Formats: sequence, structure tokens, C-alpha cells
Amino acid sequence: MLTIEPTGQVLGATITGLDLAKPIPPGDFAAILQALGRYGVLRFPDQLLEPAALRDFSRRFGSIQASISKKFHDPEVPEVGILSNIVEDGQPIGIADAGQDWHTDMSYRDTMGFVNVLNAHKVPRRDGRVLGNTVFANMHAAYDALDESLKQRLKGATATHDFNKFWDGMRAKGSGRPPLTEEQRRQRPPSVHPVFLTHPITGRTVLYCNPGYAIRINELDVAESDRVLEILFAHQLEARFLYTHVWAERDLMVWDNIGTLHNAIPDYGPTEHRLMKRCQVLADRIFDPAFQQDVLHPQAAAE
Repeated sequence: MLTIEPTGQVLGATITGLDLAKPIPPGDFAAILQALGRYGVLRFPDQLLEPAALRDFSRRFGSIQASISKKFHDPEVPEVGILSNIVEDGQPIGIADAGQDWHTDMSYRDTMGFVNVLNAHKVPRRDGRVLGNTVFANMHAAYDALDESLKQRLKGATATHDFNKFWDGMRAKGSGRPPLTEEQRRQRPPSVHPVFLTHPITGRTVLYCNPGYAIRINELDVAESDRVLEILFAHQLEARFLYTHVWAERDLMVWDNIGTLHNAIPDYGPTEHRLMKRCQVLADRIFDPAFQQDVLHPQAAAE
């Protein structure tokens, strides 16, 4: 029996009563999607999926993005990426610095990101305290609280999102990431999206403009764009919009990249091991009215 328990905070709910390694009935999957729109960040405790099962569950939401580096993925199920600071035989087994700044995954693509599915295998601890929390920001609430004059000014405005901003920013902070090749840069050209976006599940407006990838509001000159972006970034990261998830082993998290931002906190050392397995799912279906009808309202579609 599926149950949904909200955190009572600005984001987050825990869902129990399902085995995500098994096929999910249409009505239960509709409930998951509706909860995703309402709560933004969903925790499924005590779920440790094999790579193929993690891929199959993630595919219910849309297509899975492949890695640009062609590294750090499951050898038999390449759709499943590995995030880890573990080193074996002198070589890292996963991406050590994934998500360590505020961003929205895949906003740099023409087809933006929809959900992340992240399964915790090892969680770092120090003196009994969990490390490596993930902090989320609610973009439904951020839009609702935005100054009305700024809402009117930016109505219909678009922003350019660039993959290079986050990657180069991580390198500037001392990341071990290599520079992108020209071919890799060609694979990730900038994209343009509305600053204010209608969420495909809730039908409400979200602020879709994140510090990790947004580089320019296209309808403003460069100086004014920079000024307004600073205002938007500061606003959306106010404490009233933030929710912190404290990880436990076997947590499977699904979060909505359209309605939230996130930041993985790197407060653990190289011997405090973290191991996560991930699928990044594109919004190639969720905006399709036929998909929404079939998946969000399966009973009506069957009539």
C-alpha cells in the first residue's frame, strides 16, 4: 500500500509501500508523479536497486542522458552513472565532485532535465554524524515570492544556459576535472529557456534560472542581465526556500529538476567514502499532453 508522508517543510516527502525493483502499477506511478510536482523531492527508503532495475525505474519518467565523458558508469548498464570519492588501485571509481554547487541538472540542453534518480550505497559519517547532505531550493515558492515588478519585467523573458559555466567553475575551484575537448563542447551547446516556466505537473509557474548554468537574460543588455541574474540567484537561495536531505544507506531519491535547484555539500574527506548510483532523466515526455494524460491520469485514459 503506497503511503506518502510529507516532511512538513518547504520541500520533501517520503514514499513507502513499493518495491521499486518491480513493475509499478499505473495508479501508483501517477501518485508518484503528482507527489513529485507537489513536494519536489521524494525519498524512497530501504531501496537498493541493481543497475538494470534502477535504469528501468528511471525510464518510466523519460529518456536517460548518457555521460559526456563516457566514464564512471556501470559497465553493463551505461545509463547508470557512478558518483563516488572511492579510489581503487589508484583510480577513482566514480565522479567525486558531482553537483557541488547550486544548479538544475541539464538546463543546458534544449530538452531540459526532468528528474534525477539517485540511490545511496555508501554514506560518509564522522563521529556518528552524516556528511554529504544535499540541499534543495523550491522554485515554485521562489517564483511566488518574487517581487511583482520583477515578475512583470521578466514576463516572456528567456535565459541562455551553458554547460561550460558549471564545468569551468568547478575547475576554477580546484576540481580534478579535465578541460573539455572541443568535441565535448560541441556536444553541449548552449540552450535557451523561459525564465518563468509553467510546470508540466502542477500547472503553476516556476523560476527556471539557476546559478550553475544560466549566463544571460537575452532581452537585457549584458550589464543589466548580470545585475538581474544576481538578484534572482540571491532570491532563490534564501533560507525560506531551502530543504536539506540527510542521506541514509539505501535511500533512493527522486527529485524534480524543473521545480527545484540542488547543491551537494562536500564536507567529507577522501577516506570518508560516499557511493551513489544515478540516472539523469530528460523532460522529453513530461511536457507531452498525451503522456500527461496517460501517465498522470491513467484511469481517465483507460475510460
